[in-house]
Amino acid sequence: MNEGSERAGGLLSGRVAMITGASSGIGAAAARMFAAEGAAVVLMARREARLSELADRIAAEGGRALAAPGDVARSEDVRRVVDTAVETFGKLDVAFNNAGWGTAGTDLHETEDTVFEQVMDVNVRGLWNCLRHQIPALLASGGGSVVNTASTAGVVATGAGAPYVAAKHAVIGMTKAAAAEYGERGIRVNSLVVGTTRTELIEGAVAAHPHLEEFFVSRQIQKRMAHPDEVANAALWLAGPHASFVTGAALAVDGGLTAV
Repeated sequence: MNEGSERAGGLLSGRVAMITGASSGIGAAAARMFAAEGAAVVLMARREARLSELADRIAAEGGRALAAPGDVARSEDVRRVVDTAVETFGKLDVAFNNAGWGTAGTDLHETEDTVFEQVMDVNVRGLWNCLRHQIPALLASGGGSVVNTASTAGVVATGAGAPYVAAKHAVIGMTKAAAAEYGERGIRVNSLVVGTTRTELIEGAVAAHPHLEEFFVSRQIQKRMAHPDEVANAALWLAGPHASFVTGAALAVDGGLTAV
């Protein structure tokens, strides 16, 4: 564990936040942002070295961070991370369920079963595992906020593979169901409809297939991809007190892709 001093006066001051998919991209941006706003952040992803580097960086910037490697597709891993968060910091107030996985679009009838299974395991079973273990901890804290990373593929067919489109629709559906079930018990649950973002994964895809740059950019009204910080800012808003009357929402952070 790497700890710095708690920052008073931030949007998440005094809160404990669990972030999955935290080793890079949107998750890493959110980790630094949540910590800068006063949260103690519990970082979950499969890449232990990357998590440790990020936790060290957050501590150097004056924040509090705990690297807790694990795979969201494994229920026991998620349970362990939630338990560790509570044991270390005393509670859990916020969850940003950002872990996800997808592949380039392949015709449905040519998609291998193994691809379908992995997409569903990470995006759907992973979220299911997170909610199942996070919600009891949030209830014990008297309530809290959950933000789930969906995608424009959760709203429209984007050209991504059918399993990914189906999985992200499931993320939005599960978000709405959880919001309805736990709203009266003080837990808000929302999702982010994320457009193409300049993460390491996307940069790698563009490097391998340069034509993808024009394809990704052309779909947004703003004619550019998002920066991870822009998505993290939306997650911060949903997680924090300024969104106190927002639950069950699917907030578009997509440069206008789903608006036209």
